[in-house]
Amino acid sequence: MKSIAIIGSGPAGCYLADQLLRLIPDASIDVLEKLPVPFGLIRYGVAPDHQSTKVVSRLFDRVLARDQVGFFGNVEVGRDVRLDELISLYDAVVLATGAARDRCLGIPGEDLPGVIGSGAFVGWYNGRPHAGAPVTRDIQSAVIIGNGNVALDVARMLAKGPEEFAGSDVAGEFLAWLAAQPLETVHIVGRRGAAEAKFTDHELAELGALQRAQPVLSDPATLTGDTAVVKTLRGFAGSNSRNAPVTINFHFNLAPSAFVGDGKLQEVRFRSAGGETVNLPAQLAVTCIGYEALPCCSVAPANGIFANQNGKVGERLYVVGWAKRGPSGTIPTNRVEAQQLAQKIAQEMQSGERPGGTGVRKLLEERDVRWVDYSGWRRIDAAEVARAGNGRSREKFSSPDEMLDAALDPQPRPA
Repeated sequence: MKSIAIIGSGPAGCYLADQLLRLIPDASIDVLEKLPVPFGLIRYGVAPDHQSTKVVSRLFDRVLARDQVGFFGNVEVGRDVRLDELISLYDAVVLATGAARDRCLGIPGEDLPGVIGSGAFVGWYNGRPHAGAPVTRDIQSAVIIGNGNVALDVARMLAKGPEEFAGSDVAGEFLAWLAAQPLETVHIVGRRGAAEAKFTDHELAELGALQRAQPVLSDPATLTGDTAVVKTLRGFAGSNSRNAPVTINFHFNLAPSAFVGDGKLQEVRFRSAGGETVNLPAQLAVTCIGYEALPCCSVAPANGIFANQNGKVGERLYVVGWAKRGPSGTIPTNRVEAQQLAQKIAQEMQSGERPGGTGVRKLLEERDVRWVDYSGWRRIDAAEVARAGNGRSREKFSSPDEMLDAALDPQPRPA
């Protein structure tokens, strides 16, 4: 039997496990995840009010439930087991670790309190462990830098009222924080024109249906082109202004040049295409400019990704997903890429009769590592659903210790 280890249980890792089993039905696949819970970007990256997008986790759950697949939650490569140990134990090892670090703009003031990357901010409102809350309070104006769907997600989450989160799995801590903010204005700022924005039209149009927010254009005259996004923005500009407590203001052709403040953020400075300085007041700034991969034990990325040749990093070592190509594409993009890499692994892999999961279990037991298997994950899942309140779909545990305790508890406890 051929044995394969996949490091990471997000869309890239789960799609790859599924495709490998289609090509190598008798393979033994182990998925290692540093958190006690699976699904990565689906659980902690997709906006909590987009539950229809999270439905794909049901497919991934069925993959993890298969007899040939082992789940090792709460096992971090580099902390609990080394990468070279995995390579010696398996016929193939795949890095599916994603891109967990926010890219930096590299402009003055980026370390001011009130400036935060979208990965950290999105992780916080999604209840990801160790995702710290912004220290900023009394936010009247927020600036979001970026022209992609993540920027729209952040703006929508800030602009929604409490009743608009019904059915979501948004973190309770975020809701309490948001309710305390006297927010009046959200600025979405892009360095290119509206025709070059990376928004999808459907997500952009959602902003026009918010109950307590009104999207507007700072300068409708700058709208050029005939894309679907431009047409939707023109609709915002031409709609009758209503008495909404929050305004979502779109700006284009502005490049960020500095975050300004005395001890905390007070404004964000931009430069226009014509060289003029534009200052936007802000107590919170969220940069939505992309992500980069973190090192995995002894292997370090270069320019945000792991160097590879069509997914191959080295002898019996492969990479897939954002760790391979950078933070681009949609969730289904990972399925296509998984098909391609699964074919490559199936062609190249030779069975060395390595111990695979048996060897990993032995190492973890020797090192007293407390890991979560698939049945433990299902107990965590049931407990989170049982403790949900206020019309939400689940209340996530915010710490690994809580998750580990729930993994051992056969009885889900309601809130």
